Amino acid sequence: MAGRLSELYPASRCSLDFRSPFELLLATILSAQCTDRRVNLVTPELFRRWPTAARLAEARQEEVEEVIRSTGFFRAKAKNLLGCCRGLVERHGGEVPTTLADLVTLPGVGRKTANVVLGVGFGRAEGIVVDTHVGRICRRLDLTRRTDAVGAERDLVAVVPRAQWIVFSHQLIDHGRAVCLARRPRCSGCGLADLCPMRGVVAPAGRRGRGAGHGKEPSGGVHSGGVGRQPGRKPRRNVP
Repeated sequence: MAGRLSELYPASRCSLDFRSPFELLLATILSAQCTDRRVNLVTPELFRRWPTAARLAEARQEEVEEVIRSTGFFRAKAKNLLGCCRGLVERHGGEVPTTLADLVTLPGVGRKTANVVLGVGFGRAEGIVVDTHVGRICRRLDLTRRTDAVGAERDLVAVVPRAQWIVFSHQLIDHGRAVCLARRPRCSGCGLADLCPMRGVVAPAGRRGRGAGHGKEPSGGVHSGGVGRQPGRKPRRNVP
């Protein structure tokens, strides 16, 4: 699957705009519960006003909140940005650390954010980024059955070649946007169709085939293709 994804999406890359590991770190913190496109609209002004960790560490939270407001959860994110930059200044000379252990001690930085910064910013394959979309697609491909990001990452690093750890999640995200949609996956013509067990995909009546109809995923997973009628129950009618 990893090899096929590389053939299908050879140009996959991180969709956040950045010019340095520091900018990537801030952009990734902002991307929580927000689209990368929205983050890319906000970060130019953020980076213009506070181009270094030292500058941002001294900013007023209210001013930062105003700049990043449209990304959602802006108060918590502003607090994390300021705390992260203060940590960079106090413990790392204002530079972004290059180890997972140091990164995850910074406010607003979890394992996923750290993996993004290490992989995309420094080219270091320390893990695989598992966000909501990557987890969903990997469960459909039956590469993991875990619904927690840490557990799913543990399963993935055991089977995906390390040379592809950095790009693997970007390729999955591109595949999810173009083909493997959450509710209506475009299985016909999918470049992974011959490899995919289609776990959780419910085939239309009369068209159940290989891998289809495996049922729901574990609690917390995505059940694509709609909800089937329970046996023995009459379908509900739409009542005004």
